[in-house]
Amino acid sequence: MSNIKKAWLIGLSATLGIVILAYFGIGLYFYNFALNAQDEKEFLQDNEHLEASPFINIQNETSEQDEDERFKLDHEPREKTMKSFDDLKLVGYIYEQVNDTNQWMIVAHGYTSKASEMTRYIRHFYEQGYNVLAMDLRGHGKSEGDYIGMGWHDRLDMKQWIDIVIQQQSDAEIGLFGVSMGAATVMMTAGEKLPHHVKVMIEDCGYTAVNEVFTYQLDDLFGLPPFPVMQAANTVTQLKAGYDLYEASAVKQLTHNTIPMLFIHGDQDSFVPYDMLDKVYAATKGDKQKLIIEGANHGDAVKVNPDLYWETTDHFISQHFSANPSYNTKS
Repeated sequence: MSNIKKAWLIGLSATLGIVILAYFGIGLYFYNFALNAQDEKEFLQDNEHLEASPFINIQNETSEQDEDERFKLDHEPREKTMKSFDDLKLVGYIYEQVNDTNQWMIVAHGYTSKASEMTRYIRHFYEQGYNVLAMDLRGHGKSEGDYIGMGWHDRLDMKQWIDIVIQQQSDAEIGLFGVSMGAATVMMTAGEKLPHHVKVMIEDCGYTAVNEVFTYQLDDLFGLPPFPVMQAANTVTQLKAGYDLYEASAVKQLTHNTIPMLFIHGDQDSFVPYDMLDKVYAATKGDKQKLIIEGANHGDAVKVNPDLYWETTDHFISQHFSANPSYNTKS
């Protein structure tokens, strides 16, 4: 082999090595940025897309916050743990009615949040007479896990929580509720084969698919096109978290769903874009309803118009739960 050819091969190998290192370096950076559960998510701090809506009634919201704190003091949940399909210890919190009922709401929180930050929703469902199970999603709160599931692996965890409720109460009627990533979890769960006990689902400001919301954020935060960053991030995600960003789609899952679902979104949401609402709404096959809260930013719908929010939600649930719940049927 001539010296020129050797030099050319060495140069080519070095170039390929640099490209591969750069590819994985980019992928690892964005994996840690978005999905590493141990890393601080600094981009959420002072994020203009997460500012409180100016249409929130401050006096009413202060009163609601006081009620939330009072509820926490008066209602100590029963902690429940389970092992996930990949052997993580996951933690849930059960709020049971004094008078037994077979009607349950399972509540899923959003990105970097935890069950204890869902008190507004837990309190309302409990006050409506339902038992409530609120979970710490994998990598959040007290649950184990070093990565954020974005709803995809969480959908399998949700199925296990459903089974736990049914094991406790064989005639349970179950509703699923989630906000943001929790909403995506609900929609992704909807595409699985679920027991007949699951009667209704409510999603509030969930996204269409993980790759789509990440592509949107990539452009918004960095001004970068999806290629090759998304491909690199996906490769690292597959290696470290075991799932595919392009497979994790609420829209695809909803095409298999026939369970009634209420879709909620604020029309000023620019964190999970408002226009994603129509895509997820169109995808589901079951009975469905859409609730648009005017003036609400991301996750603010319940604060901007609580009366409309809860009237619509309660009515939708009541349409699909039995009018006369059964009592004293715990197994």
